[in-house]
Amino acid sequence: MQGKKNYQEKLFNNFQLSDRVPKNNFYRLLKEILHLDFLYSETKSYYGSSGQSSIDPIVFFKLCLVGYLENIISDRQLMAHSAMRLDILYFIGYDIDEPLPWHSTISRTRQLFPEAVYEKVFTHVLAMCIEKGMVKGSTQAIDSAPVKANASMDRLELKVPVQELTAHLASVRLISERDKVVYRKAKENKASKEQQSITANAQELKSISSRNKNWRETQDGRPGANNKGSRYTSNKTHYSPTDPDSRISVKPGKARKLNYSSQLSVDTANHVITDIKAYHADGKDSQYLEDIVERLQARLWKQGFRMENVLADTGYSSGEVYAFLEQRGIKSYIPPHGTYKGGPERFEYIKSEDHYICPNDEIVPFKKVFLDYRTQTKKKEYRISSLICKACPLAKSCLGKTAKEKKFSVTYYREEYERNIARLSSPKGRVMKSKRQSTVEPVFGTLTQFMGMRKINTLGIEQANKVMHLFAMAYNLKKYLKFVTKNVKSKAKALAMLFLNKKLDVKSILIVISQFKFRKIAVLKN
Repeated sequence: MQGKKNYQEKLFNNFQLSDRVPKNNFYRLLKEILHLDFLYSETKSYYGSSGQSSIDPIVFFKLCLVGYLENIISDRQLMAHSAMRLDILYFIGYDIDEPLPWHSTISRTRQLFPEAVYEKVFTHVLAMCIEKGMVKGSTQAIDSAPVKANASMDRLELKVPVQELTAHLASVRLISERDKVVYRKAKENKASKEQQSITANAQELKSISSRNKNWRETQDGRPGANNKGSRYTSNKTHYSPTDPDSRISVKPGKARKLNYSSQLSVDTANHVITDIKAYHADGKDSQYLEDIVERLQARLWKQGFRMENVLADTGYSSGEVYAFLEQRGIKSYIPPHGTYKGGPERFEYIKSEDHYICPNDEIVPFKKVFLDYRTQTKKKEYRISSLICKACPLAKSCLGKTAKEKKFSVTYYREEYERNIARLSSPKGRVMKSKRQSTVEPVFGTLTQFMGMRKINTLGIEQANKVMHLFAMAYNLKKYLKFVTKNVKSKAKALAMLFLNKKLDVKSILIVISQFKFRKIAVLKN
């Protein structure tokens, strides 16, 4: 007989949410292992003593984690999504007839708590991973990625120089039609007077002019010039009034955007994120590494780990970085940058005397230490007397057509560079390179594609840093649950193999069973 279902809405007299959420559901398992009761004491000082009760801080953090676990970056969409999911309601402790907080409450609470609270929760989740043996701590892979800021390139405004704006632009480059027309004016200019003013020196502005020589005179007539986005922009001459902390950055093959730089550190053992922070996108990675290592080394030391190796790409290379890591007893596996300069070919370096021997057996002495204005790197200059070079039979091939004396510069941290290069060339160095590529890059891919790190939905670098900590927490919790459940399954498989082994007697099997049950109960309790 054909069945026909007639739906009639009614009141639930006997309904338990826990009965409707499967035992192996992700959020049910997460609820059992994630305990954030310490947040009540950590956040108490940020609330008043009267008025209506605000959102529970534990509920707030759990909702934020749900957003990134579900790849949702909109607070409004997050609340609509959570209201439709029984497992999420069970995870945050809400019944089906309880109204969820307004989406604006999430936004206001995110601004209420300082960065220290978010870092405290991140450290708590990291400690959970450490307790299960997921972190070794000795080797850390560091990398960066631009994350789109919540600001539009259309609202960029020109920085105001001390001299008249028109005269300044005429000295740097020709004013384009795009500069004259404001397509989308920001409702509120949140930039300070310092952020609205040009801070670049004359030499930096001159370099901008030389790099963009092809844009002069013809930029308005170029193909696609009528497009509102067709203009050259620079952090030296433009700023965002919507989010002044965001910076213009670009990667090869990508469009110019307002971004933040996400600096990420990952433990190579089980790909657990050990540190994350938002930085300005216009800085070099090498400028941020010292701050990252200081913070990361202190965090790992508190957990009982000793940091031994740092893996990073060429962007983190500098003599200052190599020297800093050596002072802290950390080995670097960072490929040298193109700005590295050793001595010229066929010139022998004498370390004890700090001079070079040229191919004609003449001494090229050390003269001075200086700072390269283009690369801002510390260098040493070596120069031989013009009288010696004048009488040298190799002068023509050595000096060229115009030079009268042999002069060259090498990096101040030559020895640190050479030790780093020797480590990279060793068999262990090749292993470390492949380990870095297989560790930190997949983590960034997961965060950007599946966990909402494609865009920051807040304004300001402080708020961006809070959001990045939430990204890392969600990722680590997902790793934690996968590791724990996999560990339980592997023990169950081992137990089955023991039963199949006929060499074991009954007493031995009973002992193994009792040990397995105890460990399984301990895993579920933790």
